[in-house]
Amino acid sequence: MPSRIKSVGIIGTGSFVPERILTNFDLEKMVDTSDEWIRTRSGISERRIVSEDMATSDIATEAAKKALEKANLSPCDIDLIIVATVTPDMNFPATACIVQKNIGAKNAAAFDIEVGCSGFIYALAIACQFVSTGFYKNILIIGAETLSKIVNWKDRNTCVLFGDGAGAAIVSQVEDGLGILSLYLGADGNGGEFLKMPAGGSRMPATKETVERNLHSIFMDGGEVFKFAVKIMANASFEALQRANIQKEDLDLLIPHQANIRIIESAAKRLELPPEKVFVNLHKFGNMSAASIPVALDEASAIGKLKKGNTVLLVAFGAGLTWASCVLKWAI
Repeated sequence: MPSRIKSVGIIGTGSFVPERILTNFDLEKMVDTSDEWIRTRSGISERRIVSEDMATSDIATEAAKKALEKANLSPCDIDLIIVATVTPDMNFPATACIVQKNIGAKNAAAFDIEVGCSGFIYALAIACQFVSTGFYKNILIIGAETLSKIVNWKDRNTCVLFGDGAGAAIVSQVEDGLGILSLYLGADGNGGEFLKMPAGGSRMPATKETVERNLHSIFMDGGEVFKFAVKIMANASFEALQRANIQKEDLDLLIPHQANIRIIESAAKRLELPPEKVFVNLHKFGNMSAASIPVALDEASAIGKLKKGNTVLLVAFGAGLTWASCVLKWAI
């Protein structure tokens, strides 16, 4: 049996967002809304939108290439690819398999997971288990979404919230004392009805009627999701800190799921963190679901907000309803 590896962490990150910017002022021309209404309720000013011919695997591939470059690895060094997404290219094959082909990772196994906005941390937890046991050495995890493809652009309550993007990370062995210190995952299927895409699966296969009724689009009970998120983001944060034996005062940076500025501010207040210790890029990208945290991680690292040895808390909530949190000491 392989010997147990004590320290597992992230050794490279990458991200990709489309060029097209959709501003709140653009949305004013599409639905009954306003820039002021969107900003005050969500904190979002603009979001990125893929072109019609661009799929989730395309943006996932670009993020993956950048992560490989930063980790100084070749595609053949990758043992496993995990893509977290609710907008796969198709039901099967897995988007991860398409990414594997695109980057030439001929030695890698590949699969997708579908956990909504919690997906990247779930993928990180899975990768950690494989690396910590020595089963695999280098794992590529990607959170990628083309949510513009499943948004109902006539629903002003949801279409203003979401954007497209992809973030990737390479998970591998790191120096002792660095890397992942704790992980916490959870789910409550009783809340599954609050955030979903009703049609397109075996429960409600595609028909002319499902298309006409926009049932292949995001449905969200905003009030219920907000109440859940405010509570679980703080609770999951404290649970991860406790498991890592880390005090909130020792945190260098909080990177929360970028869904709503009021949810982020509520979590930061519970943790008693000043604004400079909370990373926010929501205003530029909107809610990118599983791509939210890895894109933020890559950006925070690129601008120097994340430095080797920093203690970082990641926390997210998503469809399912699900939640996930992680404490890690940054290893690069």
